[in-house]
Amino acid sequence: MISGGSDGGYRKFSLVGRRMFILSAAKVIIFGGIVARLFSLQINENKKYLTLSDKNRLREWKLPPVRGDFKDYFGNTIAGNLKVYQLHVIPEQVENFNHLIVRLKSILNFDQKTLSKIIKKKNSQKAWETLIISENLSWDQFSKINFYLHELPGAKPVLSVARNYPYNENFTHLLGYVAQASENDLINNNEIKKRHVPGLRVGKIGLEKTFENKLIGSNGIQRYEVNAYGKRINQIDYIEGKKGEDIRLTVDTKVQEECNNLLKDKAGSISVMDIYTGGIIAMHSSPSFDPNLFLYGISFENWNKIRENPKKPLINRTITGLYPPGSTIKPIVALSALENNVISTNFKVNCTGKMEMYGQTYHCWKDTGHGVVNLRDAMKVSCDTYFYEMSRRLGVDRLNETAKKFGLGAKVFDNAYNEEKKGLFPSTKWKKNNLGKGWVLGETLITGIGQGYVQSTPLQLCLMTAQLANGGFKIRPKIIVSKDDHDYEYIKNKMEQNFEEKMKGPEQDDALVDFGDFQKDELYKPLFRNRENVKFVLDSIFASTNEVRGTSYGSRINDKKYQFAGKTGTSQVKKITETQRELDLDISQIPYNERDHALYVAFGPYKNPRYAMSIFIEHGGSGSSAAAPLAKKLFKVIIDRHEEREKIRINDKLNTNV
Repeated sequence: MISGGSDGGYRKFSLVGRRMFILSAAKVIIFGGIVARLFSLQINENKKYLTLSDKNRLREWKLPPVRGDFKDYFGNTIAGNLKVYQLHVIPEQVENFNHLIVRLKSILNFDQKTLSKIIKKKNSQKAWETLIISENLSWDQFSKINFYLHELPGAKPVLSVARNYPYNENFTHLLGYVAQASENDLINNNEIKKRHVPGLRVGKIGLEKTFENKLIGSNGIQRYEVNAYGKRINQIDYIEGKKGEDIRLTVDTKVQEECNNLLKDKAGSISVMDIYTGGIIAMHSSPSFDPNLFLYGISFENWNKIRENPKKPLINRTITGLYPPGSTIKPIVALSALENNVISTNFKVNCTGKMEMYGQTYHCWKDTGHGVVNLRDAMKVSCDTYFYEMSRRLGVDRLNETAKKFGLGAKVFDNAYNEEKKGLFPSTKWKKNNLGKGWVLGETLITGIGQGYVQSTPLQLCLMTAQLANGGFKIRPKIIVSKDDHDYEYIKNKMEQNFEEKMKGPEQDDALVDFGDFQKDELYKPLFRNRENVKFVLDSIFASTNEVRGTSYGSRINDKKYQFAGKTGTSQVKKITETQRELDLDISQIPYNERDHALYVAFGPYKNPRYAMSIFIEHGGSGSSAAAPLAKKLFKVIIDRHEEREKIRINDKLNTNV
């Protein structure tokens, strides 16, 4: 009995001992695991959790890049930047979006329409994408948001920049405009993709788009310490971004403003160009619109007002509008005929008011005719009959070659405007290849007065006039000022050197020169065979403005300082019937869309010309009554500004030589 009891007690003691051992071992293992985990957390994974902690404590903001400015020739800012206050929200970081929006509504006094717009925008994008609640908060609103930030988890007040166009509609078609970056912008431009932040504005058209990569700048970075509610309590770091490149243009704000005033309530275009440097002094298309309307998303009302305007303010008529040049092309027709020895300056035609050919009647603008006229008189009075006969003898293909040399049928700028159109100057080959038909003689006649298939932009007519006015030398138009630009004196000397070289070398038949090769040739080369022919044409243009019976005689300026020479043009948009011709209706009696376009090209001052211009008034009627009078007003502004422009040019030259 004693023995059995002793064995049982021993077994019981052993069992208890084993259990205590197991329990102790378990405690050691668990404690060891805790110690190992703590060691891992504090030593091995210290950096990881320190980073996570900092992410909760620190916030980093990628600031929008500051866009470079556009400046005019005199250094005036014509497109700059303004600081704006915005409110951003990332929906996935908000526990109760509806509660946040209701709170924001009470703080910022949103109306129901704005609230609905925000909710609709939120539903149309991804939860992790930044939702811009407001793009242009007032200072009071921005201050309120920061004050109540602890009640607004997920809301982020942001100091941003926005484009500003201080001259409103004056430079819209010249500069283009910016708007919020689209998905296509991000896909097609790596610079935009790298610098993108919510609400980033990028160029959509014009120079703003063309020079996007120079203008966009680089992002700044702000780092803040925040409390548990996400409110900023301390700025830790700030890395300043680099502003985009400022771009200086050749344009003169005063002249541009005058163009805008002259075209007020009209549809049309005015271009002004330096005839030696090719610098664009002004380039305005009317009607225009205020590009500032697009900065924060244009309202439905404003968009409809622009879109439904019958004069189509969205069209840049200067470089995309294609129109028959009418009689403004007659100087080129005359030059081509002289250069090809088709006629002499004394060649005469008897104008009876019309010309009959193969059963077709071709009318002169003057029903009673001009009588017997030579070339100079025909240019002065713009006799269509004379130019019909001259064109008939010349032929469209030879005229085509001369017209192309002087800039017709080709883009004026190299790459400044993607939307620029090249226009058309026809030839027999063009018609056969594009229309599948042969050329007929009657088409040559109407081409000679700037009608038919001819299509040109107003800027092309300005270039054509500039290259005539400088004595007949090739120039390259420009709108950006560059340190590599050739100076006025250099260009004049180069032109004379090229002319002297031409006189020394063997005479070359232009018909044997491929036009494509000609375009690749150096600048400032003569575009003529005989210099006297150019001088004669310029004198004829002078007569058109400054002698009695000249079509723009009423717009002349007698003061030599401002005296200019110009050629009027009136281009038909609809064939005139015999009945309409007999009625001889006043322009006010003709429906607007059926009225002729009014054109005028000019250069001045006449004795020592420096500037050329083209004026186009859509459905303006007669060039002599609607377009030429504008040139009279504009030339006074241009010439008065010339002295100031020369000061800047000379100063630039001195700085370049230093």
